[in-house]
Amino acid sequence: MTRLQPGDTAPDFTLPDSAGTPVSLADVRAGADKGVVVYFYPKAGTPGCTTEACDFRDNLASLAGAGYAVVGISADPVEDIRAFVEAEHLTFPLLSDADHAVADAYGTWGPKTIGDRTFDGVHRCTFVVEPDGTLRSAEYDVEATGHVAALRQQLVGA
Repeated sequence: MTRLQPGDTAPDFTLPDSAGTPVSLADVRAGADKGVVVYFYPKAGTPGCTTEACDFRDNLASLAGAGYAVVGISADPVEDIRAFVEAEHLTFPLLSDADHAVADAYGTWGPKTIGDRTFDGVHRCTFVVEPDGTLRSAEYDVEATGHVAALRQQLVGA
């Protein structure tokens, strides 16, 4: 897994959202004054991913008020993402990277071990993309709980 660093150019992407509508990083960047929070999560509907997504949902007004958009990405199919968005009343785009090409480009796809099982999957990671397309931050293997509060402190100062 090659990891991106602050100052690197964020790999651009266009992926389907929960309705199957293509969403591009370039378009989201164009609509965000300060930048875009792009976060990768392992699996829709699992406890940690639900905690993190709801945390972003509950802090979205603060982040948006400070000029940041939020986009979540997983390797889940569109149907699973749609069910997750509906069940948790998520109000920001979640995107399907079913072939994990974007996760590969960001260095978030790779071996994971849970219990006695080792398999390839999405690691929980968060990136802040500046309006010019460079990375302000690149955080790998973050915790689901408390991560959004730390990010909000960094970006909003609250």
